[in-house]
Amino acid sequence: MTDLHPVRRALLSVSDKTGLIELGKSLATRGVELLSTGGTAKALREAGLDVKDVSDITGFPEMMDGRVKTLHPMVHGGLLALRDNDAHVAAMNDHGIGAIDLLVVNLYPFEAALARGADYDEMIENIDIGGPAMIRAASKNHLFVNVVTDVEDYDALLAELDANDGQTSYTFRQRLSQIAYARTAAYDAAVSTWMAGAIGEQTPRRRAFAGEVKQTLRYGENSHQKAAFYTDGSNRPGVATAVQLQGKELSYNNINDTDAAYELVTEFDPADSAAVAIIKHANPCGVAKGATLVEAYQKAFDCDRTSAFGGIVALNQPLDAATAAKIVEIFTEVVIAPGASDEAKEIFAAKKNLRLLLTDALPDPRAPITTYKQVAGGVLVQDKDVGYVGLDDLKVVTKKAPTDEQLQDLLFAWKVAKHVKSNAIVYVKENATVGVGAGQMSRVDSANVAASKAGRMAADLGLGESLAKGSAVASDAFFPFADGLLEAAAAGGTCVIQPGGSMRDDEVIAAADEAGLAMVFTGMRHFRH
Repeated sequence: MTDLHPVRRALLSVSDKTGLIELGKSLATRGVELLSTGGTAKALREAGLDVKDVSDITGFPEMMDGRVKTLHPMVHGGLLALRDNDAHVAAMNDHGIGAIDLLVVNLYPFEAALARGADYDEMIENIDIGGPAMIRAASKNHLFVNVVTDVEDYDALLAELDANDGQTSYTFRQRLSQIAYARTAAYDAAVSTWMAGAIGEQTPRRRAFAGEVKQTLRYGENSHQKAAFYTDGSNRPGVATAVQLQGKELSYNNINDTDAAYELVTEFDPADSAAVAIIKHANPCGVAKGATLVEAYQKAFDCDRTSAFGGIVALNQPLDAATAAKIVEIFTEVVIAPGASDEAKEIFAAKKNLRLLLTDALPDPRAPITTYKQVAGGVLVQDKDVGYVGLDDLKVVTKKAPTDEQLQDLLFAWKVAKHVKSNAIVYVKENATVGVGAGQMSRVDSANVAASKAGRMAADLGLGESLAKGSAVASDAFFPFADGLLEAAAAGGTCVIQPGGSMRDDEVIAAADEAGLAMVFTGMRHFRH
């Protein structure tokens, strides 16, 4: 096998014309014969390039609204023929098939049509057939053929040709082939996933997953793990779509925690009030609402000042100067917000290692999303937890009913508990968390952890009693026994929100009545593993 092979003949057929003319001219100056189709041929010809239409070599015009143009032996024979196989060469000679050494194809813009909400018929018309067929043929024959599917690889192709006197190396063609197969796989994944949704197929027999690399990370959760960050094309506002204005490159853990923070803070409508979430290791250490962002930040910070150090801060309103000045008083890893004032940016600029991420919007907390979690030998697939509970959904189950103020704190606590690792217990007072117990094996332990944090912060703030005194308490799942509930009451909780549904609900309700608690059931749980 000869490693280097010359590029003498190229077929160009692209939907995205970015860089097309420059590429065509560069190939032509290297003596490469150009073949093309439809709009691509027209664009090249208008640029003054000598182009041969594919229809001229197939003997068939484009037909059926362009559905049939490249599906022909004169094209696929030129892509698939093994140049070192005598039988293949003889077949090419017998049938007048010319070798195609370079294929440049990008596909019909199916993903773009999906993003703009095209209807079913338009989506079907944006499914490319000839493009993927040619890409797969050229990719299979990468021993001899180059295939380019991404505009960003045009320069690499030309550099390779320059480095090798008009030839390309086998390793280069292998890399292009891998990229091409990944492209068609991602394309087919987009089509199959869209169609499953379009026909209401919730658990299709086969699922295809695809992503496009956004960032190669220095390492994963730990320094010995390799990692990368891929986007899924959904354009959901958040860490994947945010613009980073300053600071070091995001790490794996930064990205994971920033996503958790922004998804939590979006639970609070910015038109209703400012809200701030401070996250550490994917769990909230402080969440609060306020009349202003700086007030919300201070309240969130005062929930757990120790854990807030080195945390992730998410805002539901654009960052202003007053809030920026408060945030930079301690070390913070990342701040993400739907915008920032020039004054706030100037304040952050003095902290060069502080990452500032800006999005153009908040994500919709109720928008349906499919989530994936890999396990040994498989993938768990489910809908994202977008469950919502409002005042009208609450059922008072105790003799004492919560006051209007307590109901507001209960709903606030419930929103936060949804984003805390199970078992989750959250204490809230005056629209701010005052204690968070996360990820404990026992609900009693979670109640104790949250109470301990509330007591410690009260001491740090110089207060005489625990922050949990007079608080509203949320439990992400039902209390299987009364013990967890009683721990929350002992810590100072006065009202409780929980799903209900335990075999011992009657015992738990009786214990709440005896302790003088008000309690409501939601009928919905929020496990987060």
